[in-house]
Amino acid sequence: MLLYILGIVVVFIGIALSIGLHEIGHLVPAKLFGVRVSQYMIGFGPTIFSRKKGETEYGFKAIPLGGYISMAGMYPPARAGGKARTASTGFFQTLVQDARTASADSVLPGHEERVFYRLPIWKRIIIMLGGPFMNLVIAVVLFAVVLSGFGTQQLSIGSVSACVQPASSTSQTCGPNDPVAPGSVAGLKPGDQILAVNGVAYPTWEQSTAIIRSSAGKNVDFTVKRNGKTLTLTAVPLLTKRDVVTTSGAVVKGKDGKPVTEEVGFLGIGAAYVMATQPVSRVLPTLGANIGADVQLILNLPQRLVAVSNAAFGSQARDPNGPVSVVGVGRIAGEVTSAQTTPFAERFSFLLGLIASLNVALFVFNLVPLMPLDGGHVAGALWEGIRRAFAKLFKRKDPGPVDVARLVPLTLGVVMVLGAMSLLLIYADIVKPITIQ
Repeated sequence: MLLYILGIVVVFIGIALSIGLHEIGHLVPAKLFGVRVSQYMIGFGPTIFSRKKGETEYGFKAIPLGGYISMAGMYPPARAGGKARTASTGFFQTLVQDARTASADSVLPGHEERVFYRLPIWKRIIIMLGGPFMNLVIAVVLFAVVLSGFGTQQLSIGSVSACVQPASSTSQTCGPNDPVAPGSVAGLKPGDQILAVNGVAYPTWEQSTAIIRSSAGKNVDFTVKRNGKTLTLTAVPLLTKRDVVTTSGAVVKGKDGKPVTEEVGFLGIGAAYVMATQPVSRVLPTLGANIGADVQLILNLPQRLVAVSNAAFGSQARDPNGPVSVVGVGRIAGEVTSAQTTPFAERFSFLLGLIASLNVALFVFNLVPLMPLDGGHVAGALWEGIRRAFAKLFKRKDPGPVDVARLVPLTLGVVMVLGAMSLLLIYADIVKPITIQ
């Protein structure tokens, strides 16, 4: 139980540090560009600790589910050179005007030029992208440590058959008429780490077997690592009758009760996995794969959430590759840490990889062009740049800064949706969690 709790603590410390560094990514360029930053906070809700240094208050709040920096003049006044209006009618108009008022109140006398909205567009974009950029840097560093320091489970050859026997054979030894297995002919040996199969780098076993089974009579090139040396070996799969198996490895049987067979390519090799360090060149492809997976998850988020809901309130199983909440992440971390049959180095490496993946998720999610996410502010700055460029092109009056305060009602809607999504995921992670066992 102690190890389980330790895993949760390690991951949550990692998340807190990631959030803190994300906000530093905003804080540093904001101060360099002269914007007045009144607060740097980790968490939301009531403040539990803070200390003021210079003009900025640094502290922690009670709900550690994010963070923020408070910059003066995030929203421009209603009109260029005007003041934020306070009179309003209607709920949404009140939200907009309250946002403008709060932004105006953050501007101290004598510091009117030290506001966010007056910065050149490129400076505003740098400030807003500073946070996601920090998450990207964290992910790169952690993936480098995991891949090149600890290593990962690397596909290797576990066994090489000496001969080819019929699928129905139960013999454990080769007969005089049994042909030599193509894998043995090619020189493949147990312990060879598979680096590539027919140009597919670092393939899974499923990818490797699919290539072999569809390549009867054709050359299949294996790039393997043996005793520190990289070798390229060519094997020619033999067309043989093999039992059809399910994804779980069970033999499929026909109506007559006999195994169903099919003609496929066969090499006579089995898989094994060993911990092996990876070259630094594997870091960026790993990062790219994680980014691609997170982009796909976000693009398909409605369907994924429906699946989570069906699992949480019905009998369906959870998708192990679906979205999880911080509760789910904590449970996974606890399971990994308490798995005492796994070497400590592998468990710690998994936790570092988990934190790296979370930083990739923060990077991708914060680039979504919706307020209050960083991508929403970037989108507003870009739209302002486009408007000003067209005005200059057609010799029109400068339209001034984009009134992003008008998006406050949309921001509230996004926050409510994100809150509802978080509650759903937390509930699902409690009643029907994703496990790694």
